[in-house]
Amino acid sequence: MKRCEWVPEGIPEYVAYHDEEWGVPSRDERHLFEMLTLEGAQAGLSWLTILRKREGYRKAFANFDAAEVARFGKRDMERLLADPGIVRNRLKVESTVNNAQRILELDDLTGLLWSFVGGEPLVNRWKKLGDIPAETAESKAMSKDLKKRGFRFVGPTVCYAFMQACGLVNDHVVKCFRYREVT
Repeated sequence: MKRCEWVPEGIPEYVAYHDEEWGVPSRDERHLFEMLTLEGAQAGLSWLTILRKREGYRKAFANFDAAEVARFGKRDMERLLADPGIVRNRLKVESTVNNAQRILELDDLTGLLWSFVGGEPLVNRWKKLGDIPAETAESKAMSKDLKKRGFRFVGPTVCYAFMQACGLVNDHVVKCFRYREVT
């Protein structure tokens, strides 16, 4: 079994995330909201930091129930900014509540997000980690559209990381055992 280059040995959170979740196509709205939140929270930080705070995020943000998070008010904000289980960056916390509100304005979050790849995962054939881009035309289009709709922390790089995480694109390198499993 050939592990992807980016999966550090001896860090179980990375191994489990890679082997069980990363790149698996998801159409579950809660999961999509969760991953959009986590990818935005990761901006400027390591993914390991976010993985280790993932349960804290689920608890703090009502298991990513967009309708519940959209109702968070000032008291909730203060609670979140004091919560060591999440990244306590005011802009990132506020963006999660804002994005939940934007999700409620949509008819179909899943349909919208998957529309940027034509409804089916894009399967890339990267030979090595260094070949994988940080953003693509699709992630730029997603970012532009989401920003136009009022979403925050959804730049093209965040959107591409989200697309990879939720299987909108298969960016496992071809020698990785997961490449064929998620294709």
